[in-house]
Amino acid sequence: MLQLLSIQNYATVDSLEIEFESGMSVITGETGAGKSIMLGALGLTLGDRADKTVIRSGAHKTDICAEFDTRNIIAARQWLDDNDLQLEPDSAACILRRVVNSDGRSKAYINGSPVTLANLKTLGEMLIDIHSQHEHQSLLHRSTHQRLLDDYCVKADLLAEMQSSWKQWQKNFQTIQQLSNQSADDSAQSQLLSYQLIELDELGLGSDEIATLDAEFRSLNHADETVASVQSALALCSESDDSNAKSLLHQALTALQALPAKDRRISNIIDLLLSANIQLEEAVSDLRGFADEFEANPQRLEQVNARLSQLHAIARKHKVPPNELAKLIADLRQQLAALQNSDEQLEALQANDQLLRAQYQQLADKVSKQRQKGSMQLAKQVNQQLAHLGMPHARLEVTLVSAEPKNPLKTGLEAVEFLVSTNPGQAAKPLIKIASGGELSRISLAIQVITAQTSHIPSLVFDEVDVGIGGGVAKVVGELLRQLGETAQILCVTHQAQVAGKGHHHFFVSKYTEGKSTLTQISALNAEQKVREVARMLGGEELSDESLAHAEQMVANS
Repeated sequence: MLQLLSIQNYATVDSLEIEFESGMSVITGETGAGKSIMLGALGLTLGDRADKTVIRSGAHKTDICAEFDTRNIIAARQWLDDNDLQLEPDSAACILRRVVNSDGRSKAYINGSPVTLANLKTLGEMLIDIHSQHEHQSLLHRSTHQRLLDDYCVKADLLAEMQSSWKQWQKNFQTIQQLSNQSADDSAQSQLLSYQLIELDELGLGSDEIATLDAEFRSLNHADETVASVQSALALCSESDDSNAKSLLHQALTALQALPAKDRRISNIIDLLLSANIQLEEAVSDLRGFADEFEANPQRLEQVNARLSQLHAIARKHKVPPNELAKLIADLRQQLAALQNSDEQLEALQANDQLLRAQYQQLADKVSKQRQKGSMQLAKQVNQQLAHLGMPHARLEVTLVSAEPKNPLKTGLEAVEFLVSTNPGQAAKPLIKIASGGELSRISLAIQVITAQTSHIPSLVFDEVDVGIGGGVAKVVGELLRQLGETAQILCVTHQAQVAGKGHHHFFVSKYTEGKSTLTQISALNAEQKVREVARMLGGEELSDESLAHAEQMVANS
């Protein structure tokens, strides 16, 4: 529910904070005192349009905050969570803020985070419902009619199951559409992939073939240089004159071994030279073996070069590095397999479409039956209330308009709309076409009285619902609002004492002068002040014993 409304520099309000409680709160005051200022300010926090004319004269900006307790508003808490706008984890507090600057631009915030006006409106419609003569009135939207009827007569788990079934069906159907649209392109793509794979398969590419060929090519391409280097190494190691490495190493060993006395370090050196001599022998042996086996092979070099040229040309054609040809072949096979399986996948999806359609249809039929039964009962109960509210000839019709069979809705097989006739013989029309704001407010009141027990919106605002009605009907309006206040938070701007006397809480709006400025203030009244205000509404400014007694009795009877 709405807990706090803070208003800074709005219209004729300088600075104001109003704390609200559950139950029915009435707002009264003299004509022209600005009773609707509070509702106008509240409307801004709910996404109503604004311009710089709302800024109090002499101020630079208007700043309005509305704080709500969302503890029992599951949809609002889920929306805040989905949009990452929670004040803190598991917090039930929700603060809507609107700032209007002197250039006419405005900023909107939810729990301190900047948001769009669309987001503000979306959340606001979950938190509070304003029944007045301006655009925020949700009963003018067909979506509200659907929600109210479903809350009134459709089982919540059935509705959720139907909507879930619809989502599954639509997801499956969208996949079918995507695959169907791709079928022509897939055929051409499949042919291209098949041709590419035939060409690549003809290569007979071996495992690590390119790396092996690269190494062989480098070796064959430098054959003469390799032979010359090997022969040179053999000569330096053992086959030249006495200055070769083997001879020099032998001389060094002979000189050291001839020493008559050898200390530990000389012995270690001799051991190292002996080890080096053995390794040198092995190296010389390997060099001779390589020299005997290795030969230049121009024919093999030509073959290797031709094979590498072929592989590099194919790689350039497919715009991949040569060492990624094997990966390319694997990827193309996978793509071709996926395309070849698409027909089977499409057939499976189409079969599933029939099952999901039938499942949705079965659930939607159950919802339709509950709506058909509930729509008649809702209309009957609302029409009874309208008679009590001074509209004996008014008639509400809850119409169910079937959706296109090929395009069923997430909300079911039909759309819901409330139609109203206010005069005998007059055809029922949509609520938005009703000219009288007072009639619209009373119709809204009648609907809300009936649906309040099932509605998910816990705060209702009625702005002058008593316009154009007499004392007897005003008493009924007050009783109905009081009744609503037992299960919902009600805020009511009224001119009628019979309505004001029924409130659980009472706020009084007045004007005062400060310097050259006229300002508006709102005060919460205690029990005695409430009686005096109801008496003023009954008999004018001059309070008589009779009007006070009447007011006291009226308040007591509430």
